[in-house]
Amino acid sequence: MRVLIIGCGYVGLPLGRALAEQGHEVFGMRRSEENKQAMKDAGITPIIADLTMPGLLPMLPGPFDWVVNLVSSDKGGPEEYRRVFLEGTRALIAWMRESPPKKFIYTSSTSVYGQTDGSQVKETALTQPATETGKILVETEKLLMDAVVRFKVPAVILRVAGIYGPDRGHLFQQFLRGEAKLDGDGSRILNMIHVDDLVSAILAALKSGRPGEIYNAVDDEPIPQLHFFRWLSETMGKPMPPAASASETAARKRGVTSKRVVNRKLVMELGCRFKYPNFRLGYTAETVRLERLGLIEPPKD
Repeated sequence: MRVLIIGCGYVGLPLGRALAEQGHEVFGMRRSEENKQAMKDAGITPIIADLTMPGLLPMLPGPFDWVVNLVSSDKGGPEEYRRVFLEGTRALIAWMRESPPKKFIYTSSTSVYGQTDGSQVKETALTQPATETGKILVETEKLLMDAVVRFKVPAVILRVAGIYGPDRGHLFQQFLRGEAKLDGDGSRILNMIHVDDLVSAILAALKSGRPGEIYNAVDDEPIPQLHFFRWLSETMGKPMPPAASASETAARKRGVTSKRVVNRKLVMELGCRFKYPNFRLGYTAETVRLERLGLIEPPKD
């Protein structure tokens, strides 16, 4: 297959490497020259370009059999989300109508689920996020699903939980720096997926995902924030984070969700199996890696 990965960064680079090792011809698009040599070393042909550039897509060296959209917003606000996700997807739909791939994978986010009651959430659950960025992601999904029906765009959506892995994981990085804070009583549920398992999920979706379907890409074990930090504290021999102040809690309360995202559809329909089915296995591997590099000290007996 000829494969185009849009947003060939933290996830796209190992995905492209895996596809190249399987014998596919892989092209990776990213906005900056960063990691250009790493892409070449992984067997990926680099394309330095911005998805939202007018007239870009028809100039790409297509046609492509598989297209994977992994773009991120660089933690931007609503305007950046609208430009990158909504308008970027609109441009991709127009391009794919002229030269449709066999499969198109779009990585959305579990932030489209706005539940705050700790309930189990599967793909048919309501998507009513409180944040403007979450609403834009829902709008983007609807645009893409409409294109499946109207234009036969072979799109599959993965709703991706919080990605972690080598040098990635927001709460873990805060914990290492001593900057982590516990939200309230720590009962808020966290949903995660290791980067290696997300790559496996994308590969499974390329192979077996059905156009028009949505799959939750999340590991087997949603976990309360308190339990996450307690495990890190005990494993690494560091103190528990303090509780956030009332003002800090109030400042970040809007849009904070608490739900248990279920991956059963991904596992049962696509046959996806996890290398790190829970955060303990994934972060054990990461702490061992950091210890070997001398970046953290092993816990004292």
